[in-house]
Formats: sequence, C-alpha cells, structure tokens
Amino acid sequence: MRPPHDLPEPPHQVSFRFGDEEIEAWEGETVATALLASGVMITGVRAMSGRSRGPYCLIGVCHECLVEIDGLANQRACITTVRQNMKVCRQTRLRPLTGEDETREQ
Repeated sequence: MRPPHDLPEPPHQVSFRFGDEEIEAWEGETVATALLASGVMITGVRAMSGRSRGPYCLIGVCHECLVEIDGLANQRACITTVRQNMKVCRQTRLRPLTGEDETREQ
C-alpha cells in the first residue's frame, strides 16, 4: 500500500471563454464535454443548410463539433483538451481547411 502523499492530485479547475460566456472545466477534460456539462448543446451551424451542429460521436470521427479555438477554425471540440483562458467560438460558416482564414472578420 502506498502512503497517502503518493496519491495523485485531483484535477484542477480551469476556465475558458465560449463566446461571451465563461465556462468552468476540469483540467484534462475536452472542450466538448465541458460545454455539454455547462448546458451548451450547439457548437455551430452547418453553412449550407443552416442547421445546428453539436457534439455527437465524442471520438473525433463525425466532425459535428467543429469550433473556432483561439482564432483557428475547424477544431474538433471532442478531442481538444481545455486550457486556461482559451477562447472558443461557434463556427457558423464555411472555413478554409488550410492556410489563413481571409474571410474572418477583424
């Protein structure tokens, strides 16, 4: 049996921005699970149909949870770990898959 001082530390809480909202999360948690735990079900809108998108498979396969993180578009919320003070936004239109996002509003 290990002595108590060798027990792993519990995870720390971190916070990040989702639009104008401050979201509390546990260190090591994904953006998608933190959003779902906070009651956020919609992470974006399909550009072609206008229908809502949100976390679905939670393993990075379906790409339904695409968000913009710290200015980078097309980030999968379900496989991105939260970081203190990261800025997450809903993705509401088509974004380039590579290179600079020239259509981004300044």
